[in-house]
Amino acid sequence: MPSPGDFFSRVFFWNYERGSWQYDLAVIGILIFVLLTPARWFHDQPIRAVPSASAQVELLSESGNRFTYKVDARILTPPEQMPQLQNELHRALQRTQSTLQNGRFEITNVEPLRDEQGAVAAYAVTLRRK
Repeated sequence: MPSPGDFFSRVFFWNYERGSWQYDLAVIGILIFVLLTPARWFHDQPIRAVPSASAQVELLSESGNRFTYKVDARILTPPEQMPQLQNELHRALQRTQSTLQNGRFEITNVEPLRDEQGAVAAYAVTLRRK
């Protein structure tokens, strides 16, 4: 009769031959673990929370009728083309800034602001009021 340490050593290093009852028992144990483990234990995706309304858009600079805003990229859909991005930015600025709710402004420049990994975290948006 093998000692418990010898048994666990053989199971851990998978030393049993296929078709033996010990091998079948180890496979059943693995299947039980895989099939009955709660799914919530494996949710390790990054959290992509939408920032609060006040943190979505902030004024960076102002000179005359030109304003530069920082717009958080998480409130925008991933842009395919520049006109779509400008439309999304226009709507985001209009929704979050009370001074821009009339919609009478023109976006003159959009510059991505990147995080440490190189992903776009926000956009610096320069606009001109009409």
